[in-house]
Amino acid sequence: MILNTGNRTDIPAFYSEWFYNRIRAGFVLVRNPYYPQQVIQYRLTPEVVDCLAFCTKNPAPMLNRWSEISDFKQFWFVTITPYGRDTEPHVPDKAQVIEAFKRLSEAVGIEAVGWRYDPIFISEKYSLDFHRDSFERMASSLKSYTDHCVISFIDLYQKTRRNFRGVRAVTTVERAAIGQDFATIASQNGMILRTCCEGADLAPYGVDCSGCMTRTVLERAIGINLKVPKNRYTSREGCDCLLGSDIGVYNSCGHGCRYCYANHDDQTVKHNMANHDPQSPFLIGNAMAGDMIKAAKQVSYVDGQLSFL
Repeated sequence: MILNTGNRTDIPAFYSEWFYNRIRAGFVLVRNPYYPQQVIQYRLTPEVVDCLAFCTKNPAPMLNRWSEISDFKQFWFVTITPYGRDTEPHVPDKAQVIEAFKRLSEAVGIEAVGWRYDPIFISEKYSLDFHRDSFERMASSLKSYTDHCVISFIDLYQKTRRNFRGVRAVTTVERAAIGQDFATIASQNGMILRTCCEGADLAPYGVDCSGCMTRTVLERAIGINLKVPKNRYTSREGCDCLLGSDIGVYNSCGHGCRYCYANHDDQTVKHNMANHDPQSPFLIGNAMAGDMIKAAKQVSYVDGQLSFL
């Protein structure tokens, strides 16, 4: 199976001690975000977890203890964008994140760590020229430390409109300009440019529009072929990524990014983070009366063949 940690929060940045405690314990408990008393228990062993998948804006807190998960196959996304404190209030200095990215790449290999430059939005401050120049500088810094970059454009969810007033959709013309320029820059720096759930509009510019965390991407990262059941793929239209089995919790990421889809509001996030116990089997809080715990059906997807992708 593929165990995800990063679709709902940023575990490496804020909860690394808890995560390593769960690795030592060999299991984790996860509440259903819509029916909280329904709890899933996942075993955390390499025998049933074919790949640990991370998505973070700051991998640094994980790196000094990385040997504790070195027995697991891994795939990492590190998001590095050019926005300032006006948009990403609590994201560390980008130069520090780039250095942590390099250390991570040296540990897991360039196939197992991808750069995310998303979401992209356009404003007077963050213009097309600004994005082009920023992407070129970052790509040059990350050259030889990853072989691909994923982009996506801002989605205007209701909570995003509320928390990020004045933001607008990126136009078709702007998307084309970014796709064309970024694909060229990525190629010059030894990277493939991919999109995340953006359709095939940028394919004519040499952009890989097949998805960001597909079976093919993961097989290349871990060097093993996988036989994944059809129902393990995401249900999002036009997406073939493996996004299920996430152990994170919504409304628990402390970066405070104004465009975030996973946080409802700052007060809820502060409340949840205050209820974090590094010793608990739950990321936020502990056991509650009426909890119904069910062991997840975990089966390895490895088919026994090495991948030569």
